[in-house]
Amino acid sequence: METLQVGRARLTWLQGGVTHLDGGAMFGVVPRPLWTKKYPVNDKNQIELRSDPVLLEVDDRRFLIDSGVGNGKFSEKQIRNFGVLEESKLDESLEKLGLTTTDIDIVLMTHLHFDHACGLTRWQEDELVSTFPEAEIITSEVEWNEMRQPNLRSANTYWEENWKPIETQVHTFQEEKELLPGLKIIHTGGHSDGHCIIIFEDGEEQFIHMADIMPTHGHQNPLWVLAYDDYPVTSVHEKQKWMNYGYERNAWYTFYHDAHYRAIKFDQDGNRIDEVKRHRYAY
Repeated sequence: METLQVGRARLTWLQGGVTHLDGGAMFGVVPRPLWTKKYPVNDKNQIELRSDPVLLEVDDRRFLIDSGVGNGKFSEKQIRNFGVLEESKLDESLEKLGLTTTDIDIVLMTHLHFDHACGLTRWQEDELVSTFPEAEIITSEVEWNEMRQPNLRSANTYWEENWKPIETQVHTFQEEKELLPGLKIIHTGGHSDGHCIIIFEDGEEQFIHMADIMPTHGHQNPLWVLAYDDYPVTSVHEKQKWMNYGYERNAWYTFYHDAHYRAIKFDQDGNRIDEVKRHRYAY
């Protein structure tokens, strides 16, 4: 498994499953000849998108950033439409680290779309139960409210089976929440109304987890936002703000969806100066 040390924080990428979505939808109004130079595409015009949770270990606390696609959550039609060629191997990933899902202290949910939230619950015989029974689950208040009361558009991605079994574990915040010294989850909106990013700073070392306002390295340009975004103009402004913030500090940018890179560090001009590539391997 790929790892990255940033100050006193250690990040480890787990195996949470994969989807393949339409590249045009993932790059919005950007012309195909442009975005295909930045990110590989298959003959169905789909791009590979991992859904790999990040285990974040800081100060003897274990956080998980998002939860993967889970297991047994998709119909045959959804498997086909979403290109789910692999479901979660979270348990196997944690076992390799000598851990189980009960060792996770806090789950940080950047947002609650199905490809981030399906892993929050799991089947136990014929009942859905919490995957992380000992953990607090933290998300923005706006996101949690929409998860439980989706509108006509968002009902396709906010699924009842992903929130009902864990509702007693959920803790919300409004603008931002400091979890430990230097570690914050911040409400940005954009991709969804309640979308959040995660920032960690330890002296001159830091990482920024942009979640789905920069889901892959191909989305570095602030203007390249998703057709899936509920508030694309907000995505543009928030991405520009936090990219400039990170460029000035030579921050690492970490990814949940990128099939090719786990993290990339940029200089003040936005040029790549370091990277952690994703290795393809099987359990």
